[in-house]
Formats: sequence, structure tokens, C-alpha cells
Amino acid sequence: MAAPTVNTPAHGALVALARVIVVANDKGGVGKTTITANLGALFAAAGYRVLLIDLNRQANLADDLGYRDSDIDDQGAGFLMSLMTGKTLQAVAVLGRPNLFVVPGGTALTDLTGVMVGRVQQQGRDAMLTLASILAPIAGEFDVVLIDTPPENTLLVDLALGAGRWLLMPTKTDKGGLVGMQLLAQRYAIAREINPALALLGVVLFATSRTATAIHRTVRSRVETAFGVGSSPVLTAKIGHSEKLANDAREAGRVAHELESDAANQPAWWETLRAGAAPQARIAATAGNVAEDYRQLGAEILQLLAAVESQS
Repeated sequence: MAAPTVNTPAHGALVALARVIVVANDKGGVGKTTITANLGALFAAAGYRVLLIDLNRQANLADDLGYRDSDIDDQGAGFLMSLMTGKTLQAVAVLGRPNLFVVPGGTALTDLTGVMVGRVQQQGRDAMLTLASILAPIAGEFDVVLIDTPPENTLLVDLALGAGRWLLMPTKTDKGGLVGMQLLAQRYAIAREINPALALLGVVLFATSRTATAIHRTVRSRVETAFGVGSSPVLTAKIGHSEKLANDAREAGRVAHELESDAANQPAWWETLRAGAAPQARIAATAGNVAEDYRQLGAEILQLLAAVESQS
């Protein structure tokens, strides 16, 4: 891990932030929030203490995890106050999911861009370490911290990159996702000047066909072009997509492995008909496939972290 300099967080903060993963791409709709929610819930279910930080004004993480309009949903007011005052972030437990905690986002973060513009004018690029300074005191309490970032908001992405040890970049294989990835590569290079500990954990192909090997090779080549040959490549695990499952998940506030369990426990369609019950919406049969994709991604990420930490 890089030794601290005048413009970087102190050594203790770097150690505390060692498992902070920024989930980012400059393009929207490439799976950032969905991956954050699924990995967070999956790690928590496996017994890890997990913190999710939502930098999005739309706060779709609240929908994916089912806490929209609940007592913990402050629409980002607490997050904004911590950033403005410098007080340590306050994490809240997600009900019904042991080990999972969140710093909610929401409409209060509308003002965050303006706050950061003022900070940058006063402090220069050091302002991008603001999130690191208020996260470091609690980050060590968690095994994994995931930061969900908004698209096309360079200030807030820079804020997240200033606090992160790792960048996890979801992308689709279409041109828009790849252009967003290349734009983010530029932000990544700038962020490393103030946070040299930041490194690329990998690129995750989202909503892709597992058999599109030629397309996957093209993406890998573009990753190497954008980040430099020898950087962490496209990860082996890929996330497939089912439009019905995605709709079911957000509507129910449940992630893939939870829907997999729900699907296994639902009666067969013919049993419902034979019982004379009214037809009910059924959980997509693809829940198990997508849940397995996330299990493979989670395992690969933990293996990468363990490999780096064993060398430190």
C-alpha cells in the first residue's frame, strides 16, 4: 500500500479504507446499483459485515433492498450533513438483513454537487478526500464497503474515488457502456494523483450472454487500452440478465439469491390451478441462474482481495 504523502489520507485511514470498493461507470444503466445491492446482500448473508454507501439522488438502492420510505430512508440528509460538517458518517442497519448497513442516498444529495464545487474552489483537489475523511473512522468496522455512484457526475465520482481502495467497473458490451468505461478511465488516472492507493479491481460484464466470446475479447482489449496492459482484466464472472427478474427484484425489494429461494418455495403452477386459486404472478425461473452469477462474482472479488492482502 502506498505510503501517505502530504495530499493523501494518513496511514491509519488508508488501512481502514483497504476494503472500500467504488462501483462506477460514467454511463447509466450498466448495473452499478444492481451489482452493489446484490453483492452487499450476498456478502451479508454469508456473515460479512457490509456497508453500502449510496451517492445517487434517485436512491434506487433503496428499491433494490426494500427500504424505500422506511424509518431508515432519510433521502440522503444524514449523508449530506456529514459531508458538510465533517462529522463521521452514520450507518444504519437494513431491517431483515443481518450484517448489512447503509448510508442512504436520495433527493437531499441534489445539493451535494454545489457543496463540492465550493469545496474545490477553496481547497483544490484535496476536497475530493472529504468522503475518505468521514468514512475512515467507521470503515474498519466492516469487512467490505461498497460505494454506489451516479452516472455522468464527475464531481461525485471523484469524491468516491478519493475514498476508495478499489474500482469495480460494471459495463455492458454495447458502445455506450464502453465509452462510459473509457471516460471513467480518465477520472481514475486523475483520482490516483490524490489517492495513489486506488487500484482497478476489475471490469464486470453486466447483462451479457455467457457465450459471446468474441464480444468479450473486444471488451478485454478496450479495458487494456483504457487502463494499460497489465491492469486487472475483465473478471471471469459475468452477470446475465432477465428483464422479468430485474422488474420482479426491484418491485419486491429483493435481490437475486432471495428471489431464488422464493422461486424454490412457490407452488408449481399446475398445483395452483388444481386448487382453484386465482392465478398469481410467478417469480422468473432465471432467478437461480442470475443468483449463481452473483455468487461467482462475489467469490472472485473476495479471492482477489485475499490475494492482494496476503502479499501486503
